Amino acid sequence: MRVLVVEDYTPLRGAIVAGLREDGYAVDATGDGQEALWYAESNAYDALVLDLMLPGLDGLSILRRLRQTKRPAPVLILTAKDTVEDRVTGLDAGADDYLVKPFALPELFARVRALVRRGYGVHDAMLRVGDLQVDTRAKRVVRRDVEVELTAREYALLELLALRAGAVVSRAEIWEHLYDFGEETQSNVVDVYIGYLRRKLDRPGWPALIQTRRGQGYRLSAGRDVSV
Repeated sequence: MRVLVVEDYTPLRGAIVAGLREDGYAVDATGDGQEALWYAESNAYDALVLDLMLPGLDGLSILRRLRQTKRPAPVLILTAKDTVEDRVTGLDAGADDYLVKPFALPELFARVRALVRRGYGVHDAMLRVGDLQVDTRAKRVVRRDVEVELTAREYALLELLALRAGAVVSRAEIWEHLYDFGEETQSNVVDVYIGYLRRKLDRPGWPALIQTRRGQGYRLSAGRDVSV
């Protein structure tokens, strides 16, 4: 999953970015409002963490611009303002959630996870595709009572496919959701990680979970003999 963090206080921005990356997210970050708007309009994000008080352009103006241009990414507002009027203004401008400073980082990360799931129409932290279970809270994957050890990037790819279970996800979408802006990768990196996942998820005699749609992308499905 890919998140944009917009916060002008450098220590806080660094802590949020480090924590999200440790959780397996691809993260872009900035402390400038104009740059934040450029990022948000130029890339597809699964969630935005947006401070209101920013140099260049304030957070509410960014939020209103994104909603006017039909950018669907869910937005979590960060602010030191805690009046009812402030919260109403932010939510009416198009925010999906509101977190008042100071806050605990684990709460922020939990809210981001919830926003990402909600953006895909999923409300349960446990994703199930047939005999596969993906715990988005613990970042834990189990298939047929066997725990599957994944790297952070492998897990991020599987979570994306699980959130879109049954649908074909193109290579371009996978690339866009899993890599930071400007991150250099090889052109076949998506196919390589799909191969890693297949080797870890499948066992002899088990139905294959990841299907290739030639020229289209990949689809996570439970297989014919296992119900979703």
